[in-house]
Amino acid sequence: MAIPIAILDCDLLLHGRGHKTLDRFDLDSVSDNFLLTQFGFPRGFILYLVELLREGLCRRTQRSRAISPEVQVLAALGFYTSGSFQTSMGDTIGISQASMSRCVSNVTRALVEKAPQFITFNRDLSTIEQSFREFQRVAGFPGVLGVLDCVQVAIKAPNSEDSSYVNKKGFHSVACQLVCDARGLLLSAETHWAGGLQDTVVLERSALYKQLQDTEQGWLLGDSRYPLRKWLMTPVDCPECPAEFRYNLAHAATREIVDRTFRAIQTRFRCLDGTKGYLQYSPERSSSILLACCVLHNASLQSGLDAWTLERTEPLEQPKSLNQRPEDRDSQAEDLRRQLIFKHFS
Repeated sequence: MAIPIAILDCDLLLHGRGHKTLDRFDLDSVSDNFLLTQFGFPRGFILYLVELLREGLCRRTQRSRAISPEVQVLAALGFYTSGSFQTSMGDTIGISQASMSRCVSNVTRALVEKAPQFITFNRDLSTIEQSFREFQRVAGFPGVLGVLDCVQVAIKAPNSEDSSYVNKKGFHSVACQLVCDARGLLLSAETHWAGGLQDTVVLERSALYKQLQDTEQGWLLGDSRYPLRKWLMTPVDCPECPAEFRYNLAHAATREIVDRTFRAIQTRFRCLDGTKGYLQYSPERSSSILLACCVLHNASLQSGLDAWTLERTEPLEQPKSLNQRPEDRDSQAEDLRRQLIFKHFS
């Protein structure tokens, strides 16, 4: 059944620019390729998303002529996936910049509200066992619950010129701590951190850190920027024997999944790709847009779409090892890693 899409706010339409507007637009009247090119997703997923967010987008307002949920979703998807400014995408679909901005805000807010439904770290026994099996098939590393990374998304300089958002590479950003499973599904996404914070500080302040303190089986994998813990396995800094080298190789091959996942998110959602320019919003709104894209990534993966749309071609950045003070070392975690190496990589 065709779903008619109409903008009833006639004063928001941009006439005379030679563009096809969404006035009485019918999804069935355009090709699948048009939807993929303009909005980044196939027809079925767009229809699913409209129904998922409809209630949140149909809030009561003082205006008698509101933009429909269908148009709001298409406008927001166009912005997320194009990497272009709102003015450009607004011209493409035939609505004003003010309407475009309102659509992106509304859909972003609705998606953020859905985050607990789509991004969950389920640790029941059957889920844990499945995670162990799927990760071990990648490179033979046992007991993996998820792979961890902290990534940066470029933003404009905050009005306050807050130096806490200047990261180690010298540009303003928000930091996002991600954990994903072997399929690239996000298990945790905390997007609200200032880019100038060290990865270890983000981890220690995160909800994830508190959640994993009582973990009795399995661990996350993190690179050498993180401290070794019983629930967080890191590489051996200076491997000295074949078993330690094999451990490090399996660790790197498995942990790369989170890097590939974020590359895929940036590829699909060009608004997050720093090569296209930075997000033109406050840190708070930029964090919300980032989380909304994470929700869309999981929703699309759960709907059967591919997780990874781009393989990394450039060399991986080699992180600097964490300089731990002697009092910060975890002797129990060191013993656990030694046992792991001896049992599975010797």
